[in-house]
Amino acid sequence: MERWRRLEAKRIRDCRVFALDEVLLEPPGGGRARDFYVVEAPDWINVVPLTADGRVVMIRQYRVGADDVTLEIPGGMCDPGESPAAAALRELREETGYVADDLVPLGWVHPNPAIQGNRCHSFLARGARRAGDPAPDAGEAFEVVTYRLDEVPALIAGGAITHALVVAAFHLLAGRGEV
Repeated sequence: MERWRRLEAKRIRDCRVFALDEVLLEPPGGGRARDFYVVEAPDWINVVPLTADGRVVMIRQYRVGADDVTLEIPGGMCDPGESPAAAALRELREETGYVADDLVPLGWVHPNPAIQGNRCHSFLARGARRAGDPAPDAGEAFEVVTYRLDEVPALIAGGAITHALVVAAFHLLAGRGEV
């Protein structure tokens, strides 16, 4: 399968956490060009923080899109010039107050390749330990909670964890077979 040819692109809207581009693409073989909309966003990260006694540090937070409180692992955007690993350690500390010395890359996924080109990188943070209070950004509020790692599959199956990228991170972790 060939890639479509990008004929032009223009920025429609620049928002705080993403931009929206209108892109004119021509299919292979010279078919009729069509407009598409692409959400431009920086890479994201997710962290599965695991304490020495086998508990996963998680957060509950209100999510505007779902208009609900969700149960998630720490995550966020990579700042300009920031590596995914550095973003993972920063977000872990900001959202939970925890730190870890052993950060293991689990892999990455495309959050929604139909309209986005960014990646979500997942990490395991072994030996997570509390180092202080969370330091949320303006407009963020978290409740830090912990669950045993062996409870996570039931949390996913029972609908307590609904964030697809969090489910993907736990899937990547399970695929390693070392925890």
